[in-house]
Amino acid sequence: MSIVVDVNRLEEDGKEYIEIVVPPYPVAISCKGVYYYRSGSTMQTLSGPELESFILRKRGASWDNMPLPGFTIDDIDDALVQKFKTLAAKKGRIDESVLSESKADLMEKLRLTNAGYYTNAAMLLFSKDPDKWQLGSYTKIGFFETDADLRYQDEIHGSILEQIDKIIEVLHLKFMKAKISYEGIQRIERYFVPDAALREALLNALCHKQYESCTPIQINVYEDHLYIANCGKLPENWTIDSLMSKHASRPYNPSIANVYYLAGLIESWGCGIEKICQACEEDGSPLPEYTIHPSDIMIQFIASEDRVVRTSLDKVTEGVTEKVTVAEQNLLSLLLEDPTYTYAVLAEKLGVSRKTISSRIKSLKDKGVLQRVGSDTKGHWQIKNRK
Repeated sequence: MSIVVDVNRLEEDGKEYIEIVVPPYPVAISCKGVYYYRSGSTMQTLSGPELESFILRKRGASWDNMPLPGFTIDDIDDALVQKFKTLAAKKGRIDESVLSESKADLMEKLRLTNAGYYTNAAMLLFSKDPDKWQLGSYTKIGFFETDADLRYQDEIHGSILEQIDKIIEVLHLKFMKAKISYEGIQRIERYFVPDAALREALLNALCHKQYESCTPIQINVYEDHLYIANCGKLPENWTIDSLMSKHASRPYNPSIANVYYLAGLIESWGCGIEKICQACEEDGSPLPEYTIHPSDIMIQFIASEDRVVRTSLDKVTEGVTEKVTVAEQNLLSLLLEDPTYTYAVLAEKLGVSRKTISSRIKSLKDKGVLQRVGSDTKGHWQIKNRK
């Protein structure tokens, strides 16, 4: 296997033993037709896309810069090109003369061509339907009551220039419940993940994902926490401490990162993690937690204790001896919006069953927080103690 190791005979407590020291090799090791690679203290088997990616990296190339035969200028969407030009002009990171170039010349200037072909990065950024060319180039979102109880889900497809705004819109409208408060007559909505932190985390996932894995980005949303997981890996010899401390920018997809930078979506100084942490600190939210696996990276945002227990309904629930749960607070928030909501409407908006709504309403009645005024068909809900 072309491995050179140190074999040492040692002695301890009157007993002899053999120590074999195997240094980490910078290349994959082949044994009986299978390639192996050491990452930290773990051994990984390389095959398929993983092996291809490993070989490209060692040659100084990247998957996003590989040519994609069959993808032509006609597959590059004019509206996406114009969207990039608008973003780039607003940010001022590209010479205005470049923005007046033709579609083909712009792709050249953005270094999205290779050996006479357009690259994988060009396809992901400027194709309306990247799934046609690369499986898994979309984002899955699911709402879970428990780890094993998926209530509903959605998928976000399209160019990775447009996915970011679509993901945030769907998360806010369908998957995350905002804390509602009032300043005078102005209604204030705040989610348990600060907008700036959420956006930066999603951009990191889209920019640094291993698209060759054919696995979509996955977002798991719960009542009080949220996970974003994507197939990716840290730069060689990095640890989670390296990630969380000051570091240089080392994007997994340099071509995609360059276009994101020129469009003003990201910075090029490796400060994305710092921006996420700063946004959480300014919002009074806990710092995110990272989990690093050999083939994927996951970030978790958790609602602060204050955000979970104390809501804009604090004054409503003053004097209640039993604590109102987060799920019950979300129900009360909807009833503040419209006290005529039916069981069916509440169940749809919260993504739970009517039986669950009935159970929560009964609990709130027992705690003396909620009561029904009028008939079941023409009446409305009234939150007690609310003036």
